[in-house]
Amino acid sequence: MSLLQRLGALATGNTGGVAMMLLGVLLFAVNDTLGKWLVGAYAVGQLLLVRSIAGLCAMAPFIRTLGPYAFLRAPRPGLQLLRAIFSTLEGALFFWALTELPLAEVMTYYMAGPIYVTALSPFLLGERVGWRRWTAVAVGFLGVVLALHPSPGSLSLGAICALVGSFSYALFLIATRKLAGTPGTVLMTAQLLAALAFGGALVLVQGWTPPGMLDLVLMLFLGIGSLCGNLCVNQSLRMAPASVVVPYQYTLILWGMLFGYLFFGEVMGPLPLAGAVIIIGAGLFIFLREQYLRRQAV
Repeated sequence: MSLLQRLGALATGNTGGVAMMLLGVLLFAVNDTLGKWLVGAYAVGQLLLVRSIAGLCAMAPFIRTLGPYAFLRAPRPGLQLLRAIFSTLEGALFFWALTELPLAEVMTYYMAGPIYVTALSPFLLGERVGWRRWTAVAVGFLGVVLALHPSPGSLSLGAICALVGSFSYALFLIATRKLAGTPGTVLMTAQLLAALAFGGALVLVQGWTPPGMLDLVLMLFLGIGSLCGNLCVNQSLRMAPASVVVPYQYTLILWGMLFGYLFFGEVMGPLPLAGAVIIIGAGLFIFLREQYLRRQAV
């Protein structure tokens, strides 16, 4: 935490916010690349279990500082449970999708999550969505269809996992929005405990493969890297307006294309690439439109 605070102090305002967002996205990309590397040799449950243990160890000082009453008195426990389930499901499905699909393609499906949020918000959040954003949602869905590169054999198990996982990610985002007043430490701890339980259950079914020292360190980094990425993103939003820093989250797909090519020899085909461009464009339009509407309402 202190290291990230010192990095954030090197630059202030929009420049520092953009730098922190880019660093956070890079950490997520490295994390996802490690996940794809490890899932080729270890079961998904084992990765979830070790990652959640590492995350809980890193969170231990913050959990201790907050105290037990903050967890016992946390509001809306039912919704918190649903959020933890959605978080665990989207993480597990991400790993399963990586076993069959290129890294950048899986990232592309998950980048469609905010588009699903917009489509669901009138029904689950009671928010009004105008025709402009509905048009962007339709265009975004077209991008998802292109990313699937429809053909008789394109709807593989990996593609289904990525689609269901991205939808679970959208439900996770909606639940997070509805729990906006809950301390972040409480939310993150619930996520990690749910992943720990699910990962442990999967290990009982899938078995345990003893990892070498290097692989064990990489598994532990899956938890630490994800936490550091989230801290960087949160810090960027404190340093600069969301309208300035959030669009840079789409550099995740660029990192996915680069790392996928360097480490796995993956190259995105023309249809998935076109789908990624459309999803990015639709997502950016929806985000910027929401920012504009918020400014108009002030």
